[in-house]
Amino acid sequence: MERNKFLIFPAVLAAACLFSLAAGPAGWSDYDIILNLRLPRTLAALAVGAGLGLAGALFQGVLKNPLSDPYILGTSSGATAAAVFCFLSGIERTSPVFFAAVFAGAFGATFLSYWLARLAGRLSDAALVLAGVAVSAFLSALVMLTLTSAGARSFSLFYFVLGGLYSVQPAVLIISSVIIAVSGGVAMARWRALDAMALGSENAYHLGINPDRERILFFTLACAATSAAVAIGGTIGFVGLMTPHIVRRITGPSARALVPAAALGGAAMLAAADAAGRSFFSPSEIPAGVVMALAGAPFFMWLLWKTSRGKN
Repeated sequence: MERNKFLIFPAVLAAACLFSLAAGPAGWSDYDIILNLRLPRTLAALAVGAGLGLAGALFQGVLKNPLSDPYILGTSSGATAAAVFCFLSGIERTSPVFFAAVFAGAFGATFLSYWLARLAGRLSDAALVLAGVAVSAFLSALVMLTLTSAGARSFSLFYFVLGGLYSVQPAVLIISSVIIAVSGGVAMARWRALDAMALGSENAYHLGINPDRERILFFTLACAATSAAVAIGGTIGFVGLMTPHIVRRITGPSARALVPAAALGGAAMLAAADAAGRSFFSPSEIPAGVVMALAGAPFFMWLLWKTSRGKN
């Protein structure tokens, strides 16, 4: 990819950051609001968006499925369910136990969806989507049942489940950002293996790649990035679905350019979505997860139609 094409992504990211920092009735006039309220939310949106964009690119590459996304596969729901249970159990958000539990929830839900889709004997796009939707729906219902039973203690968690970037602890933001950065770094170090996986397991094997080992590695990296994103912002969907498809038109299919571009694009997309939710709907504030669902659901339907049409 030409270098000047890749410069599009930092430029878009910078524009999204400026929009996020300026979004609100006070504009640029109140620097206390900018530094103490908008800047932490912008940083949180950047980290969450980068993690979800990265995870989406990895899932789509290793599964060869254009409909793959942490939200659709149930990865985000598994991480959210684990996070909610940790909150209600009194486990601190900065505790290693919290991050381990959230990762386990994301990893378990992803492999459950993958296993259910493989029961038919052949992993198809439709089977994977249906399995992911089923796992996600069950976990979401379990979370809502738990929150309803918890009573007054659970009110503040509803905004977390909806994907709101309201109050983020600096320690959580730092830990999650490190996890996302490490996951992205390892993925970039294995970009050739990811490109080989996109050619199919048999072709990857002939190229000297162990498909089973690489699949577990990339699943682990995608789940780690997703769980880190969920630890900050709860359930936010469609970033990992939309971003790789959009940036792929500029970068091409190679993971060497696609993976970092998807992370940058996801960061810009979520920063803009969060800013839109607190400015376009003023004086009300719409969680970023809801804004992404409003934009992502039509995109998913269009992509589903396009995918099915291409196979007919």
